[in-house]
Amino acid sequence: MSAPAVTVQERGALAVTGFSGGGRARRRRPTGSDRRAYVLAHLVLGVGAVIMAFPFLWQIIMSLSTNAQVQSVTPVFWPGELQWDNYAEVFQRLPFLQQFGNSVLITVVRTVAQLVLCTMAGYAFARLRFPGRGVLLAVVLSILMVPSQVYLLSQYQIIQNLGLLNSIGGLVLPGLFSAFGTFLMRTAFLAMPTELEEAARLDGANTFQIFWKIMLPLAAPTMSVLAITTVLWSWNELLWPLVVTSYSSQMPLSAGLATLLSDRTTDYPVAMAASVLAMAPVLIMFIVLQRRVIDGLASSGLK
Repeated sequence: MSAPAVTVQERGALAVTGFSGGGRARRRRPTGSDRRAYVLAHLVLGVGAVIMAFPFLWQIIMSLSTNAQVQSVTPVFWPGELQWDNYAEVFQRLPFLQQFGNSVLITVVRTVAQLVLCTMAGYAFARLRFPGRGVLLAVVLSILMVPSQVYLLSQYQIIQNLGLLNSIGGLVLPGLFSAFGTFLMRTAFLAMPTELEEAARLDGANTFQIFWKIMLPLAAPTMSVLAITTVLWSWNELLWPLVVTSYSSQMPLSAGLATLLSDRTTDYPVAMAASVLAMAPVLIMFIVLQRRVIDGLASSGLK
């Protein structure tokens, strides 16, 4: 039996889609303009990467230089002899390990608390119907419009009245809940189809079972974004620890690094070495979890 003839219209369709009669895809050979566009795109991306990475590389170079080289008028782009003693000097100037432990404890407690509280609040505002929901949501979202410095004094008075000054509890308490986390999780739950809830209710599931077994697993990418942003914010927070704590043993690393700077004399290489050590854990975490961060941001709709 002979193969059916191919009409002119079918040949045109095959040519447009890139398939021949044998089912093989035709490869379009790259032209000179394609190669130039490819090289130009990578050149622009390479220049952007160098510009973004240069401050970090300069920080490392400063941490391995002498104070005279750092303060010289002519920039020294590479020290002749690497000063590894600057990193050892950090542990003599600061109770580094204790402050590092404080930062880890504060960050972990805040992250876990925000994952629990903000997720439950976001689900309630997105899916549940209760009196005063709109008013409460407006109050929560209004916090995003007010700078945190506005209610700094009232927070300090509350912590003082509770007797939590110079304590880990005083550092942790204001960061257990955030309006941003609630708004983020509410947005994620609003994007989920209502048919999932209806099907679960027909199967006899209650509200908590729907939240725990159905909605929460679907919100995992957004929860990862909330966790990572909370870690970065809590690890780098500076103003609140400086206000609440005055003892170096109770400070996190962010406040401890600030004590290395002085109005009279500052050992910049030691300060840069301490900054590199403090930044390393967060940088490693971001490198390991960067794909999850990007996927979570894409699924949550944040730009």
